Amino acid sequence: MAAGKEIRGKIKSVENTKKITKAMEMVSVSKMRKAQERMRAARPYATKIRDIAAHLGEANPEYTHAFMKTNEAKDVGFIVVTTDKGLCGGLNTNLLRLLTGKLRDVQTAGGTPLSVAIGGKGLGFLNRMNAKVVSHVTHLGDTPHLDKLIGPVKVLLDAYAEGKLGAVYLCYTRFINTMKQESVIEPLLPLSNAQIQEESKADATKSTHSWDYIYEPDAQSVIDELLVRYVEALVYQAVAENMASEQSARMVAMKSATDNAGNVIAELKLVYNKSRQAAITKELSEIVAGAAAV
Repeated sequence: MAAGKEIRGKIKSVENTKKITKAMEMVSVSKMRKAQERMRAARPYATKIRDIAAHLGEANPEYTHAFMKTNEAKDVGFIVVTTDKGLCGGLNTNLLRLLTGKLRDVQTAGGTPLSVAIGGKGLGFLNRMNAKVVSHVTHLGDTPHLDKLIGPVKVLLDAYAEGKLGAVYLCYTRFINTMKQESVIEPLLPLSNAQIQEESKADATKSTHSWDYIYEPDAQSVIDELLVRYVEALVYQAVAENMASEQSARMVAMKSATDNAGNVIAELKLVYNKSRQAAITKELSEIVAGAAAV
């Protein structure tokens, strides 16, 4: 029964793995709800700051912020938002595959891609690709904090404001629903005044009046500060969306692993029963043959 003992050991091992995957699935369900609530809670702030930026753009068409100017530089910046941990299916793989094609396009055009990695998986991938990582932040935990994101992201924002970058892209996984997440690479800079106003009008009711504000200290200072906050809000929203996508993908992956473990256990038990039955039949045959010989 050496074979039977080995099969029993495999069954025990798979059962232990099934317990772990089931526990991870339940943890992901709890974290997923919190991540979705956090993601939805961040949307009103981003929407409101975008509306104010649109209204300020309408009221001051003569002033153009550095983030809204088009640079001629060939170098391109990428803010890559990934997870710190694995076991979440193809969430990171799909995004990084999309990013690889974009990096090659920039290099083909004669530019140098500069990257900011948010998350351990993206940082490891960029290091393996020998990409130029100007800053990074990892181990954000289950709750993203804006003060941890501002420093690394500001490196690319300052480089664009100085005219060293032709564009900055935001790479993350957008949360659609529990079963579906979409990898996207969106242009972050330059900001388009027309696009901001169009998105603002799409979310708000149509109004016939124009907006104006009383500025303190002056309109230029307010617009400069507001657009920086607007870009930071977009980055924070992307991180929140990516965390919600991570927990959803991990829940689905762990549920699939738990189901597969159950199928493997059923197959191993069937093989064990067959081998045990064959051993018993063989012993009975030997006993009957010995009795007949006597």
